[in-house]
This record gives sequence, structure tokens and C-alpha cells, in this order.
Amino acid sequence: MKIKILSIIAISFFLNFASHAQDQKLSKADKLYDRYAYIDAIKTYENIAEKGHKSVDLFQKLGNAYYFNSEFEKANKWYSELFALGQELEPEYYYRYSQTLKSAGDYPKADQMLAQFTSKNVADKRASLYKENRNYLQEIKNNSGRYSIENAGINSEEQDYGSAFHDGKLIFASSRPSGVSKKIDRWNNQSFTKLYASQVNNDGTLSTPEEFSSEIESKFHEATPAFTKDGKTVYFTRNNFINGKRQKDADRTTLLKIYRATLENKKWKDIIELPFNSNEYSVAHPTLSTDDKMLYFASNMPGTIGQSDIYKVSINNDGTFGKPENLGNKINTEGKETFPFISDENELYFSSDGHPGLGGLDIFKSKIDGTNFGEAKNVGEPVNGNQDDFAFMIDTKTQVGFFSSNRSGGNGFDDIYKFKENKKLECEQLLAGIIRDSETDKPLSNAKVTVFSNDFKLLKEIIADASGEY
Repeated sequence: MKIKILSIIAISFFLNFASHAQDQKLSKADKLYDRYAYIDAIKTYENIAEKGHKSVDLFQKLGNAYYFNSEFEKANKWYSELFALGQELEPEYYYRYSQTLKSAGDYPKADQMLAQFTSKNVADKRASLYKENRNYLQEIKNNSGRYSIENAGINSEEQDYGSAFHDGKLIFASSRPSGVSKKIDRWNNQSFTKLYASQVNNDGTLSTPEEFSSEIESKFHEATPAFTKDGKTVYFTRNNFINGKRQKDADRTTLLKIYRATLENKKWKDIIELPFNSNEYSVAHPTLSTDDKMLYFASNMPGTIGQSDIYKVSINNDGTFGKPENLGNKINTEGKETFPFISDENELYFSSDGHPGLGGLDIFKSKIDGTNFGEAKNVGEPVNGNQDDFAFMIDTKTQVGFFSSNRSGGNGFDDIYKFKENKKLECEQLLAGIIRDSETDKPLSNAKVTVFSNDFKLLKEIIADASGEY
């Protein structure tokens, strides 16, 4: 009897010790997760899961850690485990699961998850977009096949993304090895990015990349440059780091800011951060309007609808800035809208996982008419696929451009692709005529002409001239 009692006590002690050890591991992993050190957190979480531990919190964090790193196949595995528990979940997990199902090519099940998301979150813009566009896959198919794409030929085994033209060169961000020790971003365990330049040759090929500017480079991320037409000013994204000091938010996280530099004697000088930056939210991925008087960017600043929205801010003649304006729910959703680009034809291209797409971030286009934005249209395959597609830019004179993607078959985590647009997404429709009196057949001057869609939505309104012409 005494031996049995001692055995029971020993087993109980062992189980309590094992449980305590597991709780300590979970606590350590949770701290890493809260500091966005996702790769390190994943190692511990997966070790615990492999030993048979199951919980909503564990599977949510495993799915999220992969999801936020755009590793959708692995995120799908853990979200599948999460939903297999049969627990009631927050609506956002139905949406994230649907995105990973799209990336796996399972669109029917993805639509089932979207339908459940819509029923649980009717006020969400993404829900209304899904309800209004149940046939979104066919619409994307109709928009597809207009591009020929190829690897840009400058990619490394690391991250390469976010390009712009300057002085006959393609400028882009890369985390490739540079021969000197680089800090590691614990979000994804890759080196911090810096800017590189590749000469555009006469035949359109790109030369071997070289570092763009030692004056701009810091210890942390530099990315997504935007240059003024004269090439003398650059706006770029950088971690919150200025004058050798790293700044952090209330959670001790270093966020993103936009900086400006000017070119003097072939050197970039006077590097300053823009006045609407903050230590408490991110501001990133600048692009300029066709006249250089408006700066567009992505941010999660107060007033943001979703995870990140696209904003615009006026640039005054003296170099000061107006107040940032959210582009509104024609463009922004409760998801992520980011990487804006304004073409010379006054079109906004941007990436979103909130508008109906193929999985991950898709690239969309909206025509700008004054202060109004047209319907956001998915540009279709092969530019868009079932992974992240972003940082679209195009030279409208040649219809040649570049975009970035983490699709399979590339060199590294993110790669830059070159494309040629062979057919425009839409043609401009012209309606012209003369307004006449139905009895006298005489022209009616200053008549109001109103055009409606099939479902009686107002499309355009104009006043005819003195001769009745419009």
C-alpha cells in the first residue's frame, strides 16, 4: 500500500512539474508574440502543439504568427486546427481563415467562411463587398490575361520589393547580404532592408544592383522610395530612427515613419521626418501625385478604418504639409490597404486584402476624378495570384512596370517582377449628343443631362451648353 501511495505521489509530482514547465514555455512564447518576434514564438508554440496540447489561444496565435508573416499555407494548417475545436470565434478569424483557404486554392470553402463572416459582422465593409460581389472570381477572370510578366532578374534569396524610377535606375528595397553585419528583424528573422539601385539598360534589362545611398542608410529598415519629377527630393519609409536614436511606442515597438531627403552635389542631405509621423502609429509607403503636390501613404493612425488605410496629404509650396485625409470607404476597408501608387494617367493602384481577391494582398486600380475615386477593380491574373501581390508601379508611356510578390517559384521571400500591360483594364466611354425639345425639335440650352446605371445609381451629371450640346 505504501509503495502504491508513493507511486501516485511521484506521478502527481511529475505531471504538476510537466504542466508548470509547459506553462513557463507558453508564457515565454506569449511574451515573444506580444513583441512581434513571431518566428521565435512559433518554435515554442509548435513544440507545445506537437506534444498534444490544444487550445483556442494556442492555435489562434500560431495561425496569426504565420498569417502576419504572409506564410498562408502554414497559417491555414493552424486555423484549420482552431476551427476543428468547434468553439465560437471572433468574426475576424473567419475572414483570416478564408484568406488562407484562398491561398490553398480552396475557394468554395473560403466562400463558406466569408458567408459566415458576413452573417456575424454585417456592418463590416468587407462583408458588404462580399455580398455585392458574390461573382467576384468571374469578374477577376474577366480582368485577367492583360499582362505578360517575368522575373525582374535582380532578386536575391532574401526580401526584394517596392520599386521606383530615379535617374535611369530602378530603386528598390532588399535584405540581401551586403558584406557587413546587419541587424535581424525578429518579426521574420530576416535582415533589415536597405535601398539598392539597378541601372535600366537600353534593352530594358537591369544591371547588377548596387547600394543606393550611404547617407540614407540606417541600422534598420529603409524601403519604398518616391521621387519628385525633378529627382531632387525623395520620400522613403524607415523605422523610427533619426540622428542615431531609435524611438519606440508605448509597447516598446519601433514603428515606421516617412522621411524626406534632398539631393545636393550628388548626396542626399537634410533627412527629416514628416510632421504627421508619430511614435504611436506607423506611416509608410509614400507615393506622389502627378504634379508632386499631394503625397499618398499608408497608415494606421487614429481615424483608420482597418488594419491600415491609404491617406493623402497636400504638400504646400513652402514645403510644409496640410492635414492628412483618409481616402474613405470607397478605397479603405476593415482589412489592410497599403502600397499606393499614382500613375501619370491619374490612377490609384494599391494593395488590399479587404476587397474581393484571390488570396493575400491583391492589387487594385481606381480612377481618380478630382477628389473622387472610382470603383476599385482587381487587376486580375497573372499580376495577382493567391499570395501577397503589392508595390505595383507602371510607366504609362511604355506600359512597362514592376510589382512585388511572395508567390512560389521566386528567388526569395519577396521578389520583384517586371510586366508589360498589353491591354487596358477598361476603355473610356464617351456619350455625346444634343438635347432637343420633343415638340419643336429645337436645341435646349443649359439642359441638365443625368446618366444612371442599370440599378439607377447616379453615374454622371452635366449641363449642356447654349446649343444644347453635351
